[in-house]
This record gives sequence, C-alpha cells and structure tokens, in this order.
Amino acid sequence: MAWEIWGHEWAANLLRQHIRNGEARHAYLFSGAAGVGRRTLALRFARALNCAQPPQPGEACGACRICRQTERMQQPDLAVVCSAEGGGSIKVEQLRELQRSLVLAPYEARYRVALLLNFEQATPAAQNALLKTLEEAPEKVILLLTAASPEDLLPTIVSRCEVLRLRPLSAAALAQRLQKQRGLSSQQAQLLAHLAGGKPGAALRLLDDPAALDQRQVGLDSLFDALQGDRYQRFRIAEALAGKDKESVRAVLRLWSSLWRDVLLLCGGADSALTHMDVRETLAALAAQVDFAGAHACLEAIEQAQAGLDANLNLRLMLEVLLLDLPCLSGLRPPSA
Repeated sequence: MAWEIWGHEWAANLLRQHIRNGEARHAYLFSGAAGVGRRTLALRFARALNCAQPPQPGEACGACRICRQTERMQQPDLAVVCSAEGGGSIKVEQLRELQRSLVLAPYEARYRVALLLNFEQATPAAQNALLKTLEEAPEKVILLLTAASPEDLLPTIVSRCEVLRLRPLSAAALAQRLQKQRGLSSQQAQLLAHLAGGKPGAALRLLDDPAALDQRQVGLDSLFDALQGDRYQRFRIAEALAGKDKESVRAVLRLWSSLWRDVLLLCGGADSALTHMDVRETLAALAAQVDFAGAHACLEAIEQAQAGLDANLNLRLMLEVLLLDLPCLSGLRPPSA
C-alpha cells in the first residue's frame, strides 16, 4: 500500500530507503507548521517499519492488524506522548513513564516506536529527560518527534535526530490534490487550499468538519459587524466573545489576524496569495478605506490582544480595547451575503 503522502514524497522516499537498507535511525524529528502532515508521515513510517506482511521492504500492506492499529495510534508497541487535551505542556512524568516502557522488548512488532507529538510543548525538564533516552536509546526502539520548528527544542535533542523539515504545498498543488482525491469542485478546492495555507492536514480537517467553516463565518461576520458598528455594538461583540473559552477566542483572533494580512496584501497591490479568497470583494472594499499603515496598526492591535490572552489579562476588557481601536468603516458587504 502506498504511503499516500501529499507533497512530501521526497521525505517518504528517504524513509522508505532507510527501511530497505536497514539504516533506520534511532530518532527522527518531523518539523513544520501544524497541519502540514508531520504526524501522518510519522505514522506511515511507523506502519512501514512494523507491518506484519509488507508487500516489499519499506512498504506497508495497510490491512494487517499492526497496520490498522498503528493508523489509529492504538498499537501495543506504539507509545504516544502528547500534552493534555485543551492545552498544557508535556510533563517530565510522561517521559519517565515512556522510558520505563521502552526498556521492554517489542510485544509483537519489530520495533517499539515512541511518537512524541508537538514536542515543543515539553517542559525543559521533560526535554532533558528525553535527552538521556536519545543518548542511550535501547535496541529495537525508534523515537519519532514532531515540532513546529527544530529551533523550539534543545539543540542537543535536535543534533541527535534525523531532521525532516516539511513545507506546505503551493495552493494550486493542494487544490489539484483535493480535486483528484476528494472529488471537490475547482472553486471548493481553491478555497480550502488557500484557507489551509497549503497544509494538507489543515485542508482535510476543514473538509471533514463543516462546523469549522461555520465558526469561520461567525468570526468573519463579527469582525465586519464591529467595523461597521457603533461603540455599543462593539461592546456587545466583546461581551459575546468573552463568554467563550480561551481557545475559541484565540481561534477568532487568529482568523482576524489572517484577514488583516490579506488587507495588507491588497493595500500593497498583491492579491494572488490571499487566504480568504471567498470574501475578496469585501476585503478590497476595506482596503480602499484604510491605507497600509492603518491596516498594519489593526494587525498589531490584534497581535497584542493575542499576547494579552497568553498573559491572562482581563479577557472582556482586553477585547473591548481591541474593538474600540479598530477603525469605523461603512459600505462593507456582509461576508455571508
């Protein structure tokens, strides 16, 4: 069964060759933005390493129990380490528990595989604990780390890993994949590819979760309502947002940030790399009413609010200040129209 990797065929070929030549490293680091395919590539590698009936070296049948369990991250010889759901960090206790399991011989597979997801979220103590395992890796153990960037980890960890830096696809290439593999129309595929920034995993999550697009629409409407609303309406929008959990607010701020980046592009005369293609006319109308400096000031205000969110400032007060700092505009067509 093919690895089915979108845009990272070079990495799949390298890993496949390591298996075929019996040269698998004891540790790999898959780096790149969230949604680019780090976890998918790591799981495909783990599946090819341990497949019970490989069609040929470096490939996986995809049908045996080990392949199916690995894909679901439920295989007995696959240990998964990640932060708690909803945020938090990877603790040193999790690494110590992992170390105790790695000294055991594989239960049914060729290798014990440890998958450490988003390891930039590990505490310094947890990273140092992993360093000991990297220096004295048990036989038949392979460590697979994912992180946004190698620079987010201790240099001593990075130096002991084979580093594979994954990059997003071009929007056009990802759109072609979505059309071919998922049967989307050209317009649907282009929109998802641009919203995902060329990241296959992010595009597939948007496709498989219609609620995410609905939430995006709510975020779009709230921003444009605020820009065209009076002070009272902005206070109401701030109140409604402050009633949500912190991660939901963070998602809205990220959305607004990406919208203002599009406005900056339009102010600069470049519109080919827009993220929010479906509301281009509305963004163009916005860009016509603010200059480059004004759009940049709005983007900075939103980024300061994101920093305030991390600093646990008073959420409602922070959102009120942000919305009052945005310009008062008119004549913007509602995005949902």
